[in-house]
Amino acid sequence: MSKIILITGASRGFGKLWAKALLERGDKVAATARNVENLNDLIAEYGDSILPIQLDVNNREDCFAAVNKTKEHFGRIDVLINNAGFGLFGAIEETTEQQARAQMETNFFGLLWVTQAVVPIMREQKSGHIIQVSSFLGLVTLPVLGLYNASKYAVNGLSETLATEVKSFGINVSLIEPNGFSTDWSGASAFQTEANEVYAPIRKAFAEGATPDTWGKPESTADAVLQLIDAENPPLHFLLGKIAYPGVKQVYSERLAEFETWKEVSAAAHGH
Repeated sequence: MSKIILITGASRGFGKLWAKALLERGDKVAATARNVENLNDLIAEYGDSILPIQLDVNNREDCFAAVNKTKEHFGRIDVLINNAGFGLFGAIEETTEQQARAQMETNFFGLLWVTQAVVPIMREQKSGHIIQVSSFLGLVTLPVLGLYNASKYAVNGLSETLATEVKSFGINVSLIEPNGFSTDWSGASAFQTEANEVYAPIRKAFAEGATPDTWGKPESTADAVLQLIDAENPPLHFLLGKIAYPGVKQVYSERLAEFETWKEVSAAAHGH
């Protein structure tokens, strides 16, 4: 049986790739984009199977309208893929208030608004799968990506909590946590702070740390995402790429060792 899937940020990158993969196998897709003209090729190929919706996820009212339009058009929503977002590159000291707020507005609040809109529909259906496109940088951090890291940590905290709140309604929640992939995330979709030269060595080290093998191939993710969507018991955390797991494992091992070193001081602070 085909699924009804709502994907935000579907005009490029992961969103468009996954929309195409879902349409190819016979699913129905509501695809949102700031510029729906970028969906014209999918519309031409798949016709009524795709519902294009113009959406800026920063507008809460429009997020609710897009979700309701999807429900009215297709009759239900089986899967939400919250994919809209962008990368902000720059040291924390360099980041302007406007840049910081814009990063959180799209990556966190936009995802929150769409999530809030879809939960009542899935709750009424007694079924659904909310897939939040986070990052392995919601589990670990890299320099010169401070606000991006923070937005994805916020997405992870929100979504882990959501999973405990909606499980009894038959709703599953998954976090897709990719390592770096060769999408527009670090190119056309990315924003840069105004560089302060004191951070030049850190930028240089960051750039030199990424080899060609570091970046995954976006088209290789489609099968993994289809398996996640079809899973009877989907995972809450779902890493994408071969860099993510060893990176997360190392950081978490070091974190546990640090907790262990300080555990007596920590316990004494409890007071009794």
